[in-house]
Amino acid sequence: MPRIAPLSKEGLTEDIKKLMDAGEDIMGFTPNDGLTMARHPALFRAMCDMVNAIYGSGTLDPQLKRFIGHITSSAAGCQYCMAHTAHGAHKNGADQKKIDDLWLYESSPLFSERERAALRVAQNAGMSPSTVTDEQFDSLKKHYTEDEIIEIVAVISLFGFLNRWNSTIATDIESSPLQFVKNNQNQSN
Repeated sequence: MPRIAPLSKEGLTEDIKKLMDAGEDIMGFTPNDGLTMARHPALFRAMCDMVNAIYGSGTLDPQLKRFIGHITSSAAGCQYCMAHTAHGAHKNGADQKKIDDLWLYESSPLFSERERAALRVAQNAGMSPSTVTDEQFDSLKKHYTEDEIIEIVAVISLFGFLNRWNSTIATDIESSPLQFVKNNQNQSN
């Protein structure tokens, strides 16, 4: 049960409702964290702008962005964001075996050295305090341009906020991502 109840979609102003509808079109469900964040409309608008800037632009593969968010959220222990990023990776065409092997990225043949470099940084940046090393960052620089590294760090930082927000508020996971996680846990057992 969330510590602060999300607003109902019917109680939103028209401009916030439009933003919520746009998010629903992308994700396939209305996000409970957005309904809670909508209690502070300026914060919600700013978050929508940041999410759109991070996910809607740049050159990194959308699946890799979801993988980075997932590893960051896993390191931080945010179940809500882990469910969202796994579900989002699947919706963006990621192979289910690769999603299942995310925490095995160091040894799984499904991941390239390039992906491993990004996921190492995501894992260590997701911890508090960050444990990213100069060596890990140097490895990142071997595989990515500085602009791509900015994208990677932006995804990590977005989930730093969302992990804290959702873990602190105890946001309920919506039925679609929750069912996705449950189905895949059952299949892997």
